[in-house]
Amino acid sequence: MKVTAAVTHEQGKLSIETVELDAPKASEVLVKIVAAGVCHTDSAGINQIIPVTLPAIFGHEGVGIVEEVGVGVDTLKPGDKVILSYPSCGCCENCTEGATYACEDLNRLFFDGSYKDGTKRFATEGKPVSSFFGQGSFASHVVVDARNAVKVDVELDDLKQLCSLGCGVQTGAGAVLNALVPDPESSLVVFGCGGVGMAAIMAAKIRGCSKIIAVDVVPSRLELALELGATHAVNGKEVDTVAAIKEITNGGANYSVECSGIPMLIKQALQCLRRLGKCCLVSVTGDAEVPIALEPLIMNPSVSLIGATEGCSAPQVFIPKLVQFYKEGRLPVEKLVKFYPFEKIEEAFEDSHKGVTIKPILTF
Repeated sequence: MKVTAAVTHEQGKLSIETVELDAPKASEVLVKIVAAGVCHTDSAGINQIIPVTLPAIFGHEGVGIVEEVGVGVDTLKPGDKVILSYPSCGCCENCTEGATYACEDLNRLFFDGSYKDGTKRFATEGKPVSSFFGQGSFASHVVVDARNAVKVDVELDDLKQLCSLGCGVQTGAGAVLNALVPDPESSLVVFGCGGVGMAAIMAAKIRGCSKIIAVDVVPSRLELALELGATHAVNGKEVDTVAAIKEITNGGANYSVECSGIPMLIKQALQCLRRLGKCCLVSVTGDAEVPIALEPLIMNPSVSLIGATEGCSAPQVFIPKLVQFYKEGRLPVEKLVKFYPFEKIEEAFEDSHKGVTIKPILTF
């Protein structure tokens, strides 16, 4: 079928055009996209900071309605509302044990643009086009593996608000609720108050952390962080960030989540911790190198640094929990979003880069 999509043929450029989309194969579904979140990871792919096989259709926070199911799909049917998330093979040891975020085939399925069978579903002028994260949701329709699609019971207007549950919110909230699992009454610092960071702040409040410290350089973001659950806000341009955190926490935080991808802040996210503290790194850094002295990690203060792809979450399990938090008013993601018509995709990216909009959402 012919669909409309934003295609990247060369580094840094987007072109809205008509492309061909194959019918779903076994275990796959065809989804009509109603909205798609704009994420910094998409920008990293478009600009080839993350090397993705071009031409490619980016977008990996799609939500929509199932229109057709392939052979063997019995968990979804036409008309189902779905939140699309990341792909996994379902066959490796990690997948079979529930750790789909650690799938052995993760890098290929995320960035090569091909599906589990090694082929692609989009094409232009007979040439295969990659699908980012097994989605390519900057398109009016997509084909995804049924494992990527999570059925949800929400109204259509709510569904559009929930795009980032497929990646950004899942990553930030999962870093707290799945990877760090902070003790109630503990202290937690979030570096970078974009969509992922705000999700981490909301999750820390859900978890019951007593001190939730937001670190950013944009005053409006820090104000919103306080509204969403942060107990303290630190502007990294105005104060010594590490010293401020240690003063607030009486010696150092128990946990930190680094969401900016800025090497200096990764270092600060470790330096601000007390003994036995844990730092979770969720940001996309490309090939950036972070100068970290090893002795402090081992001797003083014996802190831990961990990575958490997609918030260490299994989408079919974790996304329904996030939807429930949203329904209860404990995950107010609607406060992060601004909607843009699909044809204004470049404006959405520009507003995201400038910090004007925390979570731009394209509507179809």
